[in-house]
Amino acid sequence: MTSKSFKQCVITAIVAQFGRPRGAAGRVVGWVLAHRGSNRERNLWVASLLDVRPTDRVLEIGFGPGVAIAELARRATHGRIYGIDHSAVMVRQASRRNAVAVRAHRVELRHASVDRLPRFDEPLDAIVAVNSLGFWVDPAQRLRELRGLLRPGGRIALASQPRCPGATAGDTARAGAELRDLLHRAGFTPVRVETLPLDPPVACVIATNPAGGRP
Repeated sequence: MTSKSFKQCVITAIVAQFGRPRGAAGRVVGWVLAHRGSNRERNLWVASLLDVRPTDRVLEIGFGPGVAIAELARRATHGRIYGIDHSAVMVRQASRRNAVAVRAHRVELRHASVDRLPRFDEPLDAIVAVNSLGFWVDPAQRLRELRGLLRPGGRIALASQPRCPGATAGDTARAGAELRDLLHRAGFTPVRVETLPLDPPVACVIATNPAGGRP
């Protein structure tokens, strides 16, 4: 194996861990995601854009180590925060980070995938996904299914911060445009795009489930 191909294999393995952390390496990835300053800033910023109310029921898809879950729970003091993640390692880390809220039944974290959504007793007020949509199979269909979980007027926030080597503001703009197009195709409206000036920038697209609309 050449040094170039070996390097590519290492990069591929690292990317796979960030997509679905597992084992000892996954625990390290979770620590990095929880403590990297830009990651924390990005997650807290996206949570703020959802305008979460005290009684809201919110779902995060791909919650990782649970940083945004903690912020959402801080805002929804009398609501319920749900999370699904396809990494058992992340479920354990996020559960520890949010142990008090989990014990109080204000946070419920599940080991599940977006293509096999669990059932919820009542419609959700908001849904959020940060840097996870790129790992979804058929994201347009997944968004239509998620729209079916939202109450009329419910909000959704999708955020993307490109992590490819050499990513630029142009990559962020293209990612935001793709998210906006997917949300339009899934029936969400209206749509606005916000940008957080990190390096590279973060694009967050916010939309609502129209009153009376059905997926």
